Amino acid sequence: MKKLLLIAVISLFGYQANAQFSAGVWGGLPIGDAGDVATFSLGADFTYLIEVSDALSVGPTVGFSHSFGDTAETSIGSFDYEDVQFIPIAAAGRFSVTDELTLGADLGYAVGIAPDGNDGGFSYAIRPSYAISDLIDIVVAYRGISLDGGSWSILSLGFEFGI
Repeated sequence: MKKLLLIAVISLFGYQANAQFSAGVWGGLPIGDAGDVATFSLGADFTYLIEVSDALSVGPTVGFSHSFGDTAETSIGSFDYEDVQFIPIAAAGRFSVTDELTLGADLGYAVGIAPDGNDGGFSYAIRPSYAISDLIDIVVAYRGISLDGGSWSILSLGFEFGI
C-alpha cells in the first residue's frame, strides 16, 4: 500500500509542470425550483487542473454558492425565504476546442450549509468559457444540484482568473 501511495504522489508531482490553478467569481439567476424562493446568486470557484493532453485537463474543484432569499406576498402578509448556501466539491474536466473556447463539466457533491435542513445533493455544472486574455476567461454556466424532492438550478455568468 505504501508503494502505491508513493507512486501516486510521485506521479502527481510529475504532472505539476502542466498544472494550472484558477479562481473564479460569478453571479447568477436561480431558475426552476430555486427561482421560486431565491432572487439572485453569487459564488466563487477554485480549480486545480492537470493537463492530460494538449486539449484535455482534469482535476478537483471546490466552490461556494450563496442565493438570496425572495419575499413572497400572501393574503395575510409577506413571507421572507431564507438564503441558501452550498459548498460544491467536484471533479472538473475541461476540453479546449480552440485556443479561446473551452468546454467544461464538473460532477460532485454540494454540501448544504444554510438554511437548517439543507442536506445538499449531487452537483453538476456545464460551463463553456471564452478566453479574453491569457489569464482571464468569461464563463457561462448551468449549475445544478439534485436535492431530495427537488433541484436547485442557477444560470450564471462570471470571470475565471488563471494563476
